[in-house]
Amino acid sequence: MPVSKPSPSVASAAALTVAVSLLLGAAPAHAAGPSGAPRAEPEPPVKMSTVGGERLGRPGTQVAPRPGAPALPKGLSGRSWLVADATTGEVLAAHNAHWRLAPASTLKMLFADTLLPRFPKDRVHTVRPSDLAGIGEGSSLVGIKEHLSYSVHDLWLGVFLKSGNDAVHVLSAMNGGKERTVRDMQAHARELNALDTQVVSPDGYDEKGQVSSAYDLTLFARAGLRRADFREYCSTAVARFPGLVKKPGKGAKRGKRPEREYFAIQNTNRLLTGAGVPAYRGIGGVKNGSTTNAGNTFTGVAKRGNRELLVTVMNPAKKEAYQVYKETALLFDWGFAAAGSVDPVGTLVAPGAAGAKDAKNPQPAGGRNTGPRHTVGTTATAARADSGPDSGDGVWTAAGVTAGALVVVGAGVYAVRRRHPLPAAVRRRDTDGG
Repeated sequence: MPVSKPSPSVASAAALTVAVSLLLGAAPAHAAGPSGAPRAEPEPPVKMSTVGGERLGRPGTQVAPRPGAPALPKGLSGRSWLVADATTGEVLAAHNAHWRLAPASTLKMLFADTLLPRFPKDRVHTVRPSDLAGIGEGSSLVGIKEHLSYSVHDLWLGVFLKSGNDAVHVLSAMNGGKERTVRDMQAHARELNALDTQVVSPDGYDEKGQVSSAYDLTLFARAGLRRADFREYCSTAVARFPGLVKKPGKGAKRGKRPEREYFAIQNTNRLLTGAGVPAYRGIGGVKNGSTTNAGNTFTGVAKRGNRELLVTVMNPAKKEAYQVYKETALLFDWGFAAAGSVDPVGTLVAPGAAGAKDAKNPQPAGGRNTGPRHTVGTTATAARADSGPDSGDGVWTAAGVTAGALVVVGAGVYAVRRRHPLPAAVRRRDTDGG
């Protein structure tokens, strides 16, 4: 049956509508189609990378249960997710593991693993106006102020707890600037054999061409967790952050020096703090994110008994509050219950040449495990200050956070929003990290 063409006036009106839509901003993820019905979710590529195993390159859910294995949770809506044993590197189950999607602030795991070794935590840096240039509109911020000084330790707390793009930009400036930092991150991603990742902005802000995958984000988490300083920061639930410098008031004693004010900050990882959803038992980090293109993303690590799991969830289709955390918790529960009752469907490849060889020659499901065997955390312990790679025990602090401490933090965060106005070029939007 022939299809009639629209009249020129109708076509012109449609073109004008599209043009106006592009000028005003991207259409919502579930915009209505011609019939008024919601548009379908994007489909994953038919063929994806096979790094880590041939099955990980297939679209859809990949799991190899043995008799008696628990069924995967119902209601999972993430476009991509992955469950892996953090110690052995075995991938227990995955869904579109290599789908290249916008990562949001989970990309900060790669940023941290790249730059953490470069600056001693007691180094102090005075922030220049140029350090904060180019921060994206709507970015998550910790509240860094121009012309004030911050230690590297302070800046990393800002990166991990508040997902502060201002802290990322300052550390990038210390590293030689945004462009060099992007190159360094890209090179480190290649060293980790994270071949799905393309870095455009070090903070994970939405940029054209910036992508990663659930597989790569899990590699970043696993690599970072081998460092004691990375574990310390990503598992810290609450902390004090430097604010303004308070000058002595009238009547103060002569010679009294100005004092630095501090305010409380709380980790945006809700499975760690229990803000809005129950804190997950055994959680030890790692990083969450949220942007327009990425939706909500999260990578977490948790420990039960002698087993440690990594779970990554990207962009749940369900838009209920805290859905990314709910689906992560379900996958953690499944992973711990399924221990020993499923065959691996792939593996997290090792960094460097050994992993690169396996990346080029992926093993079939159930084949030999090629990932390095190492522990990323142990029992609950106080935060440690050592910062070398592979040093000491992991840091598992969530169980020690009290409800009272979180109330204090809430008051502190409210205070900082009132007393520490942000740069005029950046309009703050409350998010779980951008």
